[in-house]
Amino acid sequence: MHQQDEELVVAEKNPPATEAFNENSAETEAEPRTVSAEEYDRLVAERDQLLDRVARVQAEFENARKRAEREKADYRDYATGHVVEKFLPVLDNFELALKSDSSHEQLHSGVELIVKQMEEVLRQLHVKPVATIGEPFDPHLHEALGTVERDDLPDHSVAEEIRRGYKLRERLLRPAMVRIASNPKQTEA
Repeated sequence: MHQQDEELVVAEKNPPATEAFNENSAETEAEPRTVSAEEYDRLVAERDQLLDRVARVQAEFENARKRAEREKADYRDYATGHVVEKFLPVLDNFELALKSDSSHEQLHSGVELIVKQMEEVLRQLHVKPVATIGEPFDPHLHEALGTVERDDLPDHSVAEEIRRGYKLRERLLRPAMVRIASNPKQTEA
């Protein structure tokens, strides 16, 4: 197949809609089409421009992903710093209590004040303790460590709190470790 220097043969995968559709075959075979060197150069330039755009979009996407990760880490550090900042006065008071030459009673009352200070910080952070003693046992909030025979509480209610549980707003941070009341006098209805 000999062509002039300014014309090239290009196999066209999707022929224009104006060409006749061959009803005898489901797929038409690609037929070579002659294009001028000028049109070929234009197509190559267009392809190069599109490849450049794709490369730029990929780079922008990668930069946006990295920026989002960096912002997430910065926000996490800011939130952690905010919480730690609230607990620093509590730590200061513990250190003062340890340095103190106070009596056992004074040390005990000082630690009680520090506990109240910590509870206030937790309250400001929307952390609240899980309700326990006298409440019906809830496996979503309580972790049972055993049972205790008690006549003064309803069967399957919390009798003792071993370790306090906490919630952040409505999200459980840690379940309360409890012992459950077993009331032999109470009958099943």
